[in-house]
Amino acid sequence: MSDTLINKDVKCYHCGEPCRDESIHLNDKVFCCSGCKLVYEMLEENNLCTYYDLDNAPGVTMRAPLFRDKFSYLDDPSIIQQLTDFSDGGISRVTFFIPSMHCSSCIWLLEKIYKLNPAIVNARVNFVKKEASFTYKDSEISLREVVELLASIGYEPQINLQDLETKRTQKANHSLYIKLGVAGFAFGNSMLLNFPEYLDVGNALTPHFRYLFGYLNILLSIPVLFYSASDYFISAYKGLRRRVLNIDVPIALGITALLARSVFEIITQSGAGYLDSFNGLVFFLLIGRVFQDKTYATLSFERDYKSYFPVSVTVKKGTTLQTIPLSKLAIGDVVRLRNQELIPADAILMADHAAIDYSFVTGESTPVEKYRNEIVYAGGKLVGATAEVRIIKNVSQSYLTKLWNSDTFQKEGHLTLSDLSDRVAQYFTLVVLALALLAGWYWWGVGWHKAIDVISAVLIVACPCALALSIPFTFGNVMRIFGRNGFYLKNTAAIEKMHDINHIVLDKTGTLTWQSKPDINLSFNPTPEEQRLIYTLASQSLHPLSRFIADYMATRPHETIRDFKEQPGMGIEAVIDGHLIRMGNRDFAASGVDVVFPENSSVVFISIDHHYRGYLTIRHKYRPGLEKFLTLLARDYKISLITGDNASEKDYLATLFKKLNIKATMLFHQSPHDKRNYILHLQAAGDKPLMIGDGLNDAGALKQSDLGISISEDINAFSPACDAILDAAHFTLFPRFLRFGRLGYQIVLISFALSFMYNIIGMGFAMSGMLSPLVSAILMPLSSITVVAFATGATRLSARKQSL
Repeated sequence: MSDTLINKDVKCYHCGEPCRDESIHLNDKVFCCSGCKLVYEMLEENNLCTYYDLDNAPGVTMRAPLFRDKFSYLDDPSIIQQLTDFSDGGISRVTFFIPSMHCSSCIWLLEKIYKLNPAIVNARVNFVKKEASFTYKDSEISLREVVELLASIGYEPQINLQDLETKRTQKANHSLYIKLGVAGFAFGNSMLLNFPEYLDVGNALTPHFRYLFGYLNILLSIPVLFYSASDYFISAYKGLRRRVLNIDVPIALGITALLARSVFEIITQSGAGYLDSFNGLVFFLLIGRVFQDKTYATLSFERDYKSYFPVSVTVKKGTTLQTIPLSKLAIGDVVRLRNQELIPADAILMADHAAIDYSFVTGESTPVEKYRNEIVYAGGKLVGATAEVRIIKNVSQSYLTKLWNSDTFQKEGHLTLSDLSDRVAQYFTLVVLALALLAGWYWWGVGWHKAIDVISAVLIVACPCALALSIPFTFGNVMRIFGRNGFYLKNTAAIEKMHDINHIVLDKTGTLTWQSKPDINLSFNPTPEEQRLIYTLASQSLHPLSRFIADYMATRPHETIRDFKEQPGMGIEAVIDGHLIRMGNRDFAASGVDVVFPENSSVVFISIDHHYRGYLTIRHKYRPGLEKFLTLLARDYKISLITGDNASEKDYLATLFKKLNIKATMLFHQSPHDKRNYILHLQAAGDKPLMIGDGLNDAGALKQSDLGISISEDINAFSPACDAILDAAHFTLFPRFLRFGRLGYQIVLISFALSFMYNIIGMGFAMSGMLSPLVSAILMPLSSITVVAFATGATRLSARKQSL
């Protein structure tokens, strides 16, 4: 019945299917469904609509599902729970291992997938690990539909429900090794069968043997074509089906041309063919892929297991509290969370109720109310009074790293090297195809045999992989060395930004001062009850001054606390056991009170039930090695110091800067808003500021700065808006880190030059007819090997020179 409603004269511009009407259109182009229209818009946006010239409406319709029952098991709620990283409030997040991802074209298409279905909020690709994370609205698209969409564009996830963490890469590697073995077996035996040709005694063979050896070569090549080389053809087909020319397209064309010519010569008895070269070509291509996978696995291991966040958690053991490294947290541990502290792993809430901010996970900053025995997910942040949770899932450092790299916390701005790499990758295949056709047209006059050789050589020798690998392998190695020395970067973009920095902005409290016990004095003698109130309130906050006070007061806390609030740059307050207590600056806790207080320390004022009670003075200790730290930074950068504290340390710092001959700007009494405005002021003046802070009151400034670095001592609190975490124990190494980051940038430039040189020289020799397809296949992985070897060696040598 519905077929009668279809106007068969109106064809979809994308897929050629009949359209019901012309209601879905764009300019003069009509589409059968919104999916086809979205695919066209994605191609048009990226200047890829020339692919429609390859055929008339060559797309695949988006109306009918390509996989009707294959992924039906993904409708099972228990399986969905096992696969998803996060699911709450209509937003879910899932990470898949995608073995078919192997070039920059894959990254581009996967990160644009939200245009095929707007219910997918964002996508993030980890090229090194062949993983992709998707955040989607589970009320509008199911997990099954997400997987079906991925499969339809050629990127079917590898899902192993038996062991999601440890076996998923082994399966792909096992298959790759079998394919390599088949190609190697065929290559060796085809060379043996062609031995008479190598010795130039082929004419001495009887026609019967020549005929027999030729057909044996064809038989040997069949499994190489349909099994060993299958990934290249499948990837090329799926790419073309979605109007994407990936790097496997020219490889598949080159393999096909060489095979077709060889089979033609053998069948027509016009020659011995080149099936030994065909089998060798596939063999060496697979060796290159094995090498890349091995290198990816090594780099991925270094990133996951050596670059742990330098943060800790407070675990309750009986009646005592202990601080342990995040990596030692186990299932069943009870963790005490304070305001703005990160939930390190999925857990059960043990408090009566709590507000959880999932902006780190979903980008939505509205806190979600949770109640006793409900699940709270890793990456959420507690908002309000302290709460205890019981861990039900092992901590995942890699998951926290993925959250940290969420699009929600990405900063605006262009990255010169990454932009260059993306642009080259986008047009590389088109240029290679054009050059191959041009060379083939030129050599056709010499002979079609020679033309096919030249076309195959050009298609195979050209390789953007070396260019695509320059950034991830160079910067990946730099990140590994940084992590080994206590400096943890969000991603490789931080290294690119590091190159342009010209102004260092330093916070004071918790940054230049260290969080050992300072000198604390009280202006009054609190009663035991007041001491309990002060301790209970201070222990709710992660601010360095609050933690100092809690350690100083150290007593038994009150259990009943409500209406806890923390105002950044002002202070904290709560109703504890029926008493309203406030602690903070003078305007917050002692407004209107005429009080004289010392100017040589940080001062925290206290009021209980609206009655001013007194103040605490906190005299900080500066970090060892501060003078050398400032001297080294001042050689290459402008220096500013900005703090929310009073000017009690101004004279000391001014004397220090004068002694070191450093011209520094110093600003005191700065609110979080003031700090952010100062960063904006520097950027308006043309500076590229780097901000170092404690990640609490500095969050806005860290996010606004070109490069934000959160310094971490022993707490599980950092701003997700920062670009890096610096372990406080390695504070004095920071000037070396900056120098090493700039060297890494220069190494990438040299790697780019090597990659460009290889492709220009390689394609030049191939177009001149001086390279055979087999030699081209050998040179193709060698280009990647050269770039990776150079990047690894150069970064290690540079690190050694910096004593890192």
